[in-house]
Amino acid sequence: MPVGVMLGPQRKAITVPDELRRHGVTGRIATITAGWQEREAEDDELRAALGHRTVNLRLHKRVDDVFEADPELFTIHRARQDRLRQLRELYALRLDHALDAVRALMDRHEPAELLQPEIEDAIGYVRSLDAWHLERIVQAHTAFEAAARPLERPAVRKERAEVLAVLGECEAVAVAGGHVSTLLNRMRLLELTETLRTKVVVGWSAGAMVLTDRVVLFHDRPPEGPGNAEVLDLGLGVLPGVVALPHASKRMRVDDVRRMSLFARRFSPSLCVALDPWSRARFGGGAWSAEPGTLHVGQDGELQPLL
Repeated sequence: MPVGVMLGPQRKAITVPDELRRHGVTGRIATITAGWQEREAEDDELRAALGHRTVNLRLHKRVDDVFEADPELFTIHRARQDRLRQLRELYALRLDHALDAVRALMDRHEPAELLQPEIEDAIGYVRSLDAWHLERIVQAHTAFEAAARPLERPAVRKERAEVLAVLGECEAVAVAGGHVSTLLNRMRLLELTETLRTKVVVGWSAGAMVLTDRVVLFHDRPPEGPGNAEVLDLGLGVLPGVVALPHASKRMRVDDVRRMSLFARRFSPSLCVALDPWSRARFGGGAWSAEPGTLHVGQDGELQPLL
């Protein structure tokens, strides 16, 4: 039965093999390590953990080969990426002011019946800004598809056909982490989403993020000081209704209840799932289930059981 799974980081808490056994996977497993970029073939540890039953789809190299064979497509793709970077800069500028306003309101001490509606409306504005930015991203993707028509290009069709042939022989797909934009763009260019929906798909770190509806970047402890969470892009939508937060306890100020509450309320009704070591959340049959100890950020700002 097709199912999608989000896991915590695998470096010190390897749970992928157990999860695949849970879902009865005994055959070949396709792996996607494109987020590792030029190191995607350095997957000896992953292959060993999965019993040497894996075949690496090599999406990073495949798309590099596509761009080499089709320079026009590369130029159109690069133009889209430049546009997305410009949109992100404009969005970040507006977002900074919008979140400053919410935090300023949260610092006020007027009576709750006066203050809370103002806070909710201010958070609503942040949500509308996130939605507007996502709409602009969709427009950029739509323009790219119209200009490039990637699935009509011989180089794309060749690589995609080979990937789909391999996937047809595999029971499951394991999506590793790494550079989230690279991973997402390579998977999107080869249009793998519908095939993924027919498999047992397991993702961790960036691999979990790209499988959701929307990819949210977050880091409360970067070297330059706490940053604002940002909507990066549409995800592939295999895992709906959640925001994936890899390494949440390391990257978020989980003891700052106000900051966490704002995060959860901003991305509601999606569940903000804390993907720490040993976390496991599964989507199948239209519903979510989770291992005990898998947490999400409640609207009160506290980490609480996902289900």
